[in-house]
Amino acid sequence: MSTIQSIAGQNERHPDETLVERVRAGDVSAYDTLVRKYERRIFRIAQNVTQNREDAEDVMQDAFLKAYEKLDQFQGNSKFYTWLVRIAVNESLMRLRKRRTGKMVSIDEDMETEEGTVPRDLADWAPNPEQNFNQAELAEILRKTIQGLPQGFRVVFVLRDVEGLSTEETAETLGLSIPAVKSRLLRARLQLRDRLSRYFHRKTGVEK
Repeated sequence: MSTIQSIAGQNERHPDETLVERVRAGDVSAYDTLVRKYERRIFRIAQNVTQNREDAEDVMQDAFLKAYEKLDQFQGNSKFYTWLVRIAVNESLMRLRKRRTGKMVSIDEDMETEEGTVPRDLADWAPNPEQNFNQAELAEILRKTIQGLPQGFRVVFVLRDVEGLSTEETAETLGLSIPAVKSRLLRARLQLRDRLSRYFHRKTGVEK
């Protein structure tokens, strides 16, 4: 019975594969379906990487256009969405490089925030009074905190923890090894916890 189930699982096709085949056969409406399905997620990824809404909109459009033009290069070895994310991330990073004229930030440098310079250390997670904040406040605090992460950590965190890609998909998308993804994700999570802990302690200290 298990053998039959495994064979059936292998024969199952992702709905995107059918849409891709239809696009290759000349059905443009099938690509519109893919765009509508993923445009919000691609925009969110681009905005998290570029930290700029206009750039994110441009990246989203460029990513879908490039994916359409290069659809014949999609081999189906990974999910279409994973392949699309890789294109979007590359477009986002290229836009960042152009904006920064090649200046890259080292993950070992201190992080500049609105509260000053924060060391990029791996502090232990401490208890925090998150219950004192409503969901909207927490969402905004988290959004700003994610933006403060180094680019290499931020992209991994967004793909893995925000967008829900697997470790393997994240590694494939970014051209990293699985251990590198795990290491960056761990450091991103620890830095987020440290940053959030400092924020909550400061806020509650002021309010008391």
